[in-house]
Amino acid sequence: MRSWYGRGKSLQLAIGYCCLTAFLFFGYDQGVFSGILQNKNWLDLYGHPGDTQTGIMVSSYCLGALAGCILTVFIGDIFGRRRMMWLAMCFVIIGATLQTSSFTVPHLVIGRVITGLGTGIDSSTVPMYQSELCKKEKRGRLVSQEVLCIGVGIVLAYWIDFGMSYTQGSIAWRLPISLQLILAISVIILLFGLPESPRWLCKRGREDEAIEVLCQVFDLQPDDEYIQIEMRSIRQAIEIEKSVGAQNLMALFKSDKLQTRRRVVLAYMGLFMNQLSGINLVVYYMPSVLVTNIGMGATQAQLIAGFVEMMFIVGSLLPSLALDRMGRRWTMIWGVFGLGIAMMMITILLSFGKKETSSAAIAFFFVFMLVFGATINVVPWVYGPEILPLEARARGTAISVASHWMWNFFVVMITPVLINRLGWKTYLIFMCTNFSFVPLIYFFYPETSNISLEGIDQIFLDKNRRPWHKTYIEDRTLSDNGSDAEKTGYEHTETEKISQM
Repeated sequence: MRSWYGRGKSLQLAIGYCCLTAFLFFGYDQGVFSGILQNKNWLDLYGHPGDTQTGIMVSSYCLGALAGCILTVFIGDIFGRRRMMWLAMCFVIIGATLQTSSFTVPHLVIGRVITGLGTGIDSSTVPMYQSELCKKEKRGRLVSQEVLCIGVGIVLAYWIDFGMSYTQGSIAWRLPISLQLILAISVIILLFGLPESPRWLCKRGREDEAIEVLCQVFDLQPDDEYIQIEMRSIRQAIEIEKSVGAQNLMALFKSDKLQTRRRVVLAYMGLFMNQLSGINLVVYYMPSVLVTNIGMGATQAQLIAGFVEMMFIVGSLLPSLALDRMGRRWTMIWGVFGLGIAMMMITILLSFGKKETSSAAIAFFFVFMLVFGATINVVPWVYGPEILPLEARARGTAISVASHWMWNFFVVMITPVLINRLGWKTYLIFMCTNFSFVPLIYFFYPETSNISLEGIDQIFLDKNRRPWHKTYIEDRTLSDNGSDAEKTGYEHTETEKISQM
C-alpha cells in the first residue's frame, strides 16, 4: 500500500486533514455567493437580477450537487472512495474556473452546476470514507469536525467577501470565487498518499489489501485481536447483506431482514430536517434578510451577517469534541426544538413592524446559528453513513446527501420570493417544520453512538427493539465456531452498554 504519511497516528491525521479540507471547500463554496449578491459590480454585470432570477443563479449549484449525488449512486461502489473524491475535485476545478471567468448569466450558471456536481460527489463520499477508517469511539467526533469545517468555510467566505467589497471592479467577486481552487488542488494532492477504505476493498474481494490498510492505519500487526475482530465483523456483515440481496440497487427500497429501506429513509430524512430547519435562509441570504426585513444598509448588513455566521463555528465546536458522549437522538431532538423556539421569536419580533423589535430579532438569528451548529447541522452527516449497511452504504449515503441538495435547492429557490412577499411570515413556516421534527426523531431514530458500523446491523435485525429503548448491548466475540478469525487462536469478548442521554 502506498503511503506518504507513515503508519498509525500520522496516517490517521493525514486522512482527517484531507477530509477536513474537502469539507472546508464545501463550506466555502456554499458561503461565497452570499456576500457577492450585494456587490455593485456583480449586479451591474448581470443586469440587477430580480428575486426569481437570483434564486435560479444561486440554486443552480444545488441542482448540480443533486446530480453529483445521483451519479455517486451508480458509480460510487465501482470507483471506490478515493477515486470518487478525485473525480469530485476535478469537477470543482472546472466549475470554479468557469465561474471566475464568467461574463454572462448562462456562463455563470453552467460553472455553478459543474462545481455543484463535484460538491455532490464530495459530500456523498467524504463522511463515509472517514467513518470507514476510524474506530467507533471516535467516529462521531471526527465526522463532526468535518461538519465544523463547513462552518469555518462559510465564515471564511463571508469575511473574504466583506474585505473584497472595499475594492473596485470585478476582482471584488472573482477573487473570492477563485480561491476555492486552492482547496480543491490541496485535496487532490493529499489523496495520493492515502489508502482506500478497507470495507470497500473487502466488498471487492481484496481482503489482503484490506488487512494491510487496517494495519497501517492503526499501526497493528495482522494477528492483532483488533484487526481479527474488525475483519470478522466486516465478513459477517457482507455475508448477511449478500444473503438478503442488499448489494442490488433495488434492495435499497425493499423491506428486508436488515430493514435497508427503513435505514435509507432515516438517512434521507436526517438531511431533509437539516435543510427544512431554515438554515439556508441564513447562510445564503442573511445580508438580504437584514436589508429587506430589518431595514439595514448593505455594508452594515454584511458585517452583522458575518458575525451571525461565526455562531455556526462556535456551535459546531461542542459536537466536534463530545458528540460520542452527547449521543445522536437527544442532540437532534433538543436541537430542532431550540431552532423552533428561535424561529418563533424571530416571527413575533418582526411581526410588530417596528425598528426596535426588528433589531431585537437579530439576537435570535445568533441563537439559531449557535443551536443549529451544535445539533442538527452535525448529527445527520454522522448518522447517514453509520446507519446504512455496508453493501448499501455508498448508494444509501448518496441518496441521503441528495436529500440535502434537493431541499437545499428548494429552500434557496423560494427564499428570495418569500422574503420579499411574505416578510415575517416566512419564519413562521420554519418554526412549524422544526417543531414537527421533534416527534419524528423520538419515534423513529435509534441511538447509534459508540456502536461499530457492523454492530449497528444488529439493532435492525432485532424487530422488537424500538428507538426509544434506552440501552443496546453489542457483543463481538471470537470463539471456536470455525470462522477464519478464530483460526488465529485468539479468544476475545467485547461487551458495551450504550446509554442515550
